[in-house]
Amino acid sequence: MMKSVIEYKNYREYVLDYYQERKRCSAFTWREFAKNAGFASGSYLKLVSDGKTRLREESAKKTALAMGLVGFEFDYFVLMVRYENAKSDQEKKKCFEEMQALGDASRVKILGSEMYTFYETWKHSVVRELAVAMPGAKPNEIAKVCRPSISAADVSESLHFLVKSGLLKRDIRGHYHQTSQSLSTGRLNVVAVAVHSLLRQMGEFALDALDKLPISERHFSGITMGVTEESYTKIVDEIAAFRKHIVSMVAAEKNPEKICRLNFQFFPLTEKINVNA
Repeated sequence: MMKSVIEYKNYREYVLDYYQERKRCSAFTWREFAKNAGFASGSYLKLVSDGKTRLREESAKKTALAMGLVGFEFDYFVLMVRYENAKSDQEKKKCFEEMQALGDASRVKILGSEMYTFYETWKHSVVRELAVAMPGAKPNEIAKVCRPSISAADVSESLHFLVKSGLLKRDIRGHYHQTSQSLSTGRLNVVAVAVHSLLRQMGEFALDALDKLPISERHFSGITMGVTEESYTKIVDEIAAFRKHIVSMVAAEKNPEKICRLNFQFFPLTEKINVNA
């Protein structure tokens, strides 16, 4: 039996699963599926499930009805389509929050929702590190060492979220421990929007540090260079390898003295140069 649509985060996966379930029980075809949804092309929904074309708002509604979705399940499917088609992070954020609300209302957990919340603000990542680095510290004590400053209420709220979502655990002494030393967004596309928000926040903090911190407390450097597609790929791979090396190096530290942020930024400053022009 198929999972409820509200347990999905990708509408293409649901369309494919629906087709395969119908096919398993009958002689159902993609052509019949498309006809039921009112599409002239018998291969349209097959192309959608293969990622070769997309559903629009109206075609999403027709497809949802053809799959027998009604009520909040109908709304959820349309939101998944709207989320993928959104042109800005703000639009994606709004759609995902509506998907979360529908999931909460029907008591179904949406995959990736905790990590979405985690990456939405810099506070959770910093509090997660400080809670372990300052065993037994009260929220107001943790708040005092944060830069920029946050309130004790912010710290308490973050600690509650981190424990509830399983990103921190608390022992009988009241000390916090990380359930995993490092975190990854993996393949959760819904998290990408929140990560963009976090990167913007951290970029703003970097500019602030450039102006306010002495050179002895911050390190900034950069290179402007010409690259080919091949060297671009190699540089990206080198950055990924360096990042992994840094993570493994600090993972061995038992008593950190401060929480730092390392940003990786590598982006084009020009359009692609046409050397044959």
